[in-house]
Amino acid sequence: MTFSKLVDSVNSTGPFQFLLVVLLGLPILGMANHNLLQIFTAATPAHHCRPPPNASAGPWLLPVGPGGKPEPCLRFVSPPNASLPNGTRGATEPCLDGWAYNSSTGDSIVTEWDLVCDSNKLKEMAQSVFMAGTLVGGIVLGGLSDRFGRKPILSGSYLLLAASGSGAAFSPSFAVYMVLRFLCGFSMAGVTLSTVILNVEWMSTQLRAVMTVGIGYFYTAGQFILPGLAYAIPQWRWLQLTVSAPFFAFFLLSWWVPESIRWMVLSGKYPKALRILQWVAAFNGRKEAGEKLSLEELKLDLQKEISLAKAHHYSVADLFRTPVLRRVTFCLSLAWFSTGFAYYSLAMGVEDFGVNLYLLQVIFGGVDIPAKFITILSMSYLGRHTTEVIALLLAGASILALIFVPSDLQALRTVLAVFGKGCLSSSFSCLFLYTSELYPTVIRQTGMGVSNVLTRVGSMTAPLVRITGELHPFVPNLIFGATALLGGGASLFLPETLHQPLPETIEDVEKRSPPAKEPKPEPEAEKDSQRIPLQACGPNLGPS
Repeated sequence: MTFSKLVDSVNSTGPFQFLLVVLLGLPILGMANHNLLQIFTAATPAHHCRPPPNASAGPWLLPVGPGGKPEPCLRFVSPPNASLPNGTRGATEPCLDGWAYNSSTGDSIVTEWDLVCDSNKLKEMAQSVFMAGTLVGGIVLGGLSDRFGRKPILSGSYLLLAASGSGAAFSPSFAVYMVLRFLCGFSMAGVTLSTVILNVEWMSTQLRAVMTVGIGYFYTAGQFILPGLAYAIPQWRWLQLTVSAPFFAFFLLSWWVPESIRWMVLSGKYPKALRILQWVAAFNGRKEAGEKLSLEELKLDLQKEISLAKAHHYSVADLFRTPVLRRVTFCLSLAWFSTGFAYYSLAMGVEDFGVNLYLLQVIFGGVDIPAKFITILSMSYLGRHTTEVIALLLAGASILALIFVPSDLQALRTVLAVFGKGCLSSSFSCLFLYTSELYPTVIRQTGMGVSNVLTRVGSMTAPLVRITGELHPFVPNLIFGATALLGGGASLFLPETLHQPLPETIEDVEKRSPPAKEPKPEPEAEKDSQRIPLQACGPNLGPS
C-alpha cells in the first residue's frame, strides 16, 4: 500500500478535505495584502519643497519643472522679485526644510520619513528587504519543515507574521520598519510552503488540481480586498495593523490543521499518525475503515518507504543526486525564477499604465478568476506539463508585444499587461501543484523551499531590471519577455504528473521518468542522440 492508497482508505474526498482547504485558505486572503501592501503604504503623493521660516516676509514662488508643475526637489534660495516676468529663475537649492505633501489621499511611509528626491531609493529598498525575507525564509524554513514537521512551521509562521506585521505599524523609525518587514517576508515563506505541502499531501490524486487552485482563489479574493481596505483606511499605520492582526486568529485556528501523515510515518511517529488517520476516517463517515487500521499494518504496508527514508539523511544536495532529479530541479528553477521575475515586474508596476491605482489593482486581481478556472481545466485534462509551458510562453509573448505598442495607446498596453499577469498567475497556480507532485515526500519541502528562493530572487531582480529603461524604454520588457519564454522552454523537459500518485522516495521519481518507447534495435550513436533533449536544460546533467 502506498501513502495515496492509505489516505484514500479513509476517504480522501470527504468533508475533512474541504474543511482543510478552508482552514489553509483563509490566511491566504491576507497573503495578498502583505505581498502587495507597499503599493499603497509607500505611495508617493505630489510634493514640493517647504518654504524656509522667513517665507512670510514676501511671496515665495517655487521653481517650475516640466509640465508647468512645481519642482519637487528644488526651491529658490531667496524669494524671487514678484515683479519679474513669469518663468524667471533665481538660484535654487535642495529642500532644506523638508517637503509639503498633498495629503488628500492619506499618508504613507514616504510622507512619514520623507522618502523622496535623494532618498527615494529607500522606498524600493523597503520592498527589496521584504522580498529578501521571503528568500531567506524559503531557505531556512523549507529544511526545518522536513525535519520538524509541516504544522509547527505553519503555526510559528502565522504567529511571527502577526507579531512582526503588527509591530511594523508602530515602527518609530524607517530602520525598525525594514527589520520588521524582513520578518514579515520570512514568515510568509513558511506559510506558503507549509500550506502547499499540507494541501497536496492530504488530497486524492483527483482532487489535487481543484483544491490547489481553490486555495489560489483565496489569494485572488485578497487582491480585491486590499484596494478596498486601502481606500477605506488611508493611514498607512492603521492599514498595516489591519492586514496583520488577523494572523493572531489564524495562529489559533492552525491547531485544527493536522500534521502530514506522510511526514509522521516517515519520521517514525506511528501512533500519532494512526490516531489522526482514524479521526479523519470518523470525520469523513468512514469510522469502521479507520478502526481496521493498526500499527502493525501501517508499518508492514509502508515498510519500503519507511526503510528508504531512514537509510539516508536528506538535504538540498539530494535535489541534484540523480539524473532525473537534476533535470527536474534545473528546469523547475528556471520556471519559478522566470515566473516570479515577470510577475512582479507587472504587479508592482501598476502606476506605469496611466490608470487609477485602485481600479487597476482590482482589474489585476479580477483577471485571476478566469485565469485560475482555465488553469483547473487545463491541468485536469491537458496535464500539468502542457499548462505550464503554454502559460509561460503566452506571458512572454504578451510582455514582448508591449515593446511594439506606442506609449499613447494606454488602453492596449493595459490589456496586454493584464493578460500577461493572468498567464503568470496561471503559471504560479500550476507550479505550486506541479512542483509538489514532481518531488518525493522525503525532500518535497526542501524542493519547494529552493523553488521559493528562485522566485524571490526573480522578484528582487525585477526592480533592478526596470532601471535599464533609462537606456531605452524597450529594454526591460525585452528582458522580462525573453526570460518568460526561456522558462517556458525549460518546462518542455519536465515529465507529466497527471493521474500519477505522489512519489514517496527518490527511487520513485527515477521510475516515474518519461516512459520509454517500445525497444527496437538501433545504432549506439542514435541512442546517444536521444539523450540530447534531457541535457538541453543545462550542462552536465547526465543521461536519464
